[in-house]
Amino acid sequence: MKVIVRLGDSLWYYSQIFGVPLQLMIDSNRKVNAQELEIGSKINIPGFIIKNYNIKQGDTLWKLARKRNLLPDALFILNQGIDPENLQVGQEIYLPSRVTMPIINAKQNYDYQTLISDLKQLQEIYPFLRETSIGNSVLGAKIPEIRIGRGKKKVHLNGSFHANEWITTAVIMKFMNEYLLSLTNMGSIRGFYMDPFYYECTLSIVPMLNPDGVDLVLNGPPNEEPYRSSVVEINKGSLDFKDWKANIRGIDLNNQFPANWEIEKERKEPKSPAPRDYPGDAPLTEPEAIAITQLTKKRDFNRVLAFHTQGKEIYWGYEGAEPREAEPIVREFARVSGYRAVRYIDSHAGYKDWFIQEYKRPGYTIELGEGVNPLPLSQFDEIYQQSLGIFLASMYM
Repeated sequence: MKVIVRLGDSLWYYSQIFGVPLQLMIDSNRKVNAQELEIGSKINIPGFIIKNYNIKQGDTLWKLARKRNLLPDALFILNQGIDPENLQVGQEIYLPSRVTMPIINAKQNYDYQTLISDLKQLQEIYPFLRETSIGNSVLGAKIPEIRIGRGKKKVHLNGSFHANEWITTAVIMKFMNEYLLSLTNMGSIRGFYMDPFYYECTLSIVPMLNPDGVDLVLNGPPNEEPYRSSVVEINKGSLDFKDWKANIRGIDLNNQFPANWEIEKERKEPKSPAPRDYPGDAPLTEPEAIAITQLTKKRDFNRVLAFHTQGKEIYWGYEGAEPREAEPIVREFARVSGYRAVRYIDSHAGYKDWFIQEYKRPGYTIELGEGVNPLPLSQFDEIYQQSLGIFLASMYM
C-alpha cells in the first residue's frame, strides 16, 4: 500500500499509526531519505492493501477507523482532499486493510508462472523483501532470489534442483509467506516471535532453480525447438515426464558441481542427456548450476539448505570437510522434523558437497516426504509441518 506524504509526516509516524515495526517501514522505502520525507512523494506501508469502500448511513472516518483498530489519521492519509465532516452516502473512499492471512495458495501444482505471480503479490504487500534475478535458465526464464532480513548470519534455502521435486518450491513459498505475515503483524510461528529473526538473520531463498524442468513435468514439452523435440526423444517418445529430474537439456543439475565430479561422471549410468542422473560433459556447464554457484560466492553464506524429495532424511557432511558446528545443527533439524540425519553417503558433485568442500561450513540436503516422486499434494500439509521446524532452526541455531 502506498500513501502520499504530507507536511510533518515521517516513517516513524507511519509506523505508529499503522502498527508496523519502524525497521520494516524503513526497509520498505530504501530509495527515500528516511530522515526527511519529500511532501507529495509516495511511501510504501508494508502489510497493508487498499480497499474501496462506499459510505453508508451513519459512517464517519472515526467510526470506520475504530472498527479496524486504526487511528483515524490512517484513513485521513489515504483520503486527502475529502472533507471528513461532509461524507455523502454512496461516496467512495479508500480504506487501509491489514493483511492477516497468507495470500498465496502453495498447495497446488506449483509451476514457474505460479511462482512469478506469487512473488509479484508478495513484493507488493511486503516491499521490504528484496528480489533479484541470479541468472536465466536454458530457456531464458529468470531465476529469482528473495532476501529477507538484516542479520549478519546469512542462511540460504533453495528448492527444485530436480524437476519432479517441484513440491519443494511450494513448501518454501508457504513458509516465506508465513514468515512475512508474522513480521508485519508482530506474530509468532511455533511460539517464536519473528522480529528477532529479522535482525539476526539474512535469509536468501531461491525457490525454483530449475524452472524449465518443473514446467516440463507439470505442463509438458516447451514450444521452443530444438528443446521440444529433444526432450521427447530423451524421454523415449513418451509425453509423460513425471520421472524427469534434469534440466531441459537432460542434465542433472545436482550432479554438476566440482566436488569429485569425475567420480560421478565415471560411474553414472547415463552417458548422454537423460531424464535423470547425467552429470554433463563437464562440471558447471549449465546456466542454472552456474547461477547458483555465482550467487553462493557473491553472498558468502554461513550455511545452505537444499530441499529435495524424498526419504525423510537429512544429508550432511562431505569428505570430512564439514565444521564441528554442523552436527548440533543437524541434530536439531532431526529433532524438530522427525527426519533421520545421515552424515555420509556415497555421492559426489552435489551442491551441498561443493559448498562444504569450498567453504568448510554447514551444508544440508533435506529429503522431504516419502514415496515416489513427484510426491502427491495429499502429502503437502504433513511435509510442511515436518519442514517448518527446519526452516526456523536454520535461522536461530
